[in-house]
Amino acid sequence: MDRTPITPWKPNKAQILAARGKFIPDLVARNLMVLFAGINPGLYTAAIGHHFGHPGNRFWPALHGGGFTPRLFSPFEETLLLDLNLGITNIVDRATARADELTDDELREGGRRLESRVRRWCPTVVAFVGIHPYRVVSGVKDARVGLQKSMFGGSHAWVLPNPSGLNAHYLPPALAQLFGDLRIWAAAEHNRRQVS
Repeated sequence: MDRTPITPWKPNKAQILAARGKFIPDLVARNLMVLFAGINPGLYTAAIGHHFGHPGNRFWPALHGGGFTPRLFSPFEETLLLDLNLGITNIVDRATARADELTDDELREGGRRLESRVRRWCPTVVAFVGIHPYRVVSGVKDARVGLQKSMFGGSHAWVLPNPSGLNAHYLPPALAQLFGDLRIWAAAEHNRRQVS
């Protein structure tokens, strides 16, 4: 995979509307420390072709604030994550204007596909970026943010809040703290796995 960052650009309204139903390729390698699993691409994200691409999405600032990246990355620099042992995928591949356009059946089906991918890729941790989708995919109705009791596809499962700008329940400092908690735990577990 070419890891040369692409010059950032902004899609126009027609490009955003034309992105409905498109998908973004997974950013993945085997044995990653953390594989972030988003819900599905938004239209802006699908239009530019880079994960968590909307300017209002707080994923990239939370990733940096949590200590995963040495500086704030742009979505157009996403391939640099592979050098940090991080990857990104989605539960559902198709782009929609809002995540609530997805049905629970579609989330469950996407979860089965994701579980198969996780078995193949073997990340130390799968970090679900959204509580509700994880509850649907796992069937654990009372799941909370943080490390989960059950494994997912043979990897540890961790739940993070949805970093969308539409999710006002978590302010940026709280998101950074939660991402940092994941980083500390995942790094220790990943190192332990490498030694054993």
